[in-house]
Amino acid sequence: MVRKYFALLLALGMLIPTVFVFAKGEFDYITIKGPGITGEINVTNPALTQDFFAFADFSQGEVPAPVDAGQGYQVVRVYVEFTDSKPKDLPFDQLHYYPYTGYVYYDGLVDGSSEYDGKWYAANPSAEKPFRSVLVQRALLAWIPFVVLVVILVGFFIAYNRKPK
Repeated sequence: MVRKYFALLLALGMLIPTVFVFAKGEFDYITIKGPGITGEINVTNPALTQDFFAFADFSQGEVPAPVDAGQGYQVVRVYVEFTDSKPKDLPFDQLHYYPYTGYVYYDGLVDGSSEYDGKWYAANPSAEKPFRSVLVQRALLAWIPFVVLVVILVGFFIAYNRKPK
């Protein structure tokens, strides 16, 4: 009987710290997919990765599903685990963030489930500014190759018109 209690306490002692670490957040990065994004964006901004409740405070309870949530972005929060000095990406959970209407749909844990899965929540207003900043940076980076091409073409055009006739 004592052995059973000891085994139970030992198992709980090993699992509880893991649960607290995951609930605390501190993800290594997040991936974002959605409108205007080709492929996905990997983001390490601490404002979006350091807190489990960065996008929504799930403990505040769910909200009614919106009639029209608008454009949303798929967000996957990821930990990186090193095994034999090789990094391995471990997706933790997935949600859909709707920054323009202020909603979050929590799809759930990747390898498991929780009481928050499949529900709508009010978005955390502090996530909007860093999230939009990421989208703006990505949009600016997408234009760089086009701008370089235009500069090269203008250079050729000027050089062509300046050549002696």
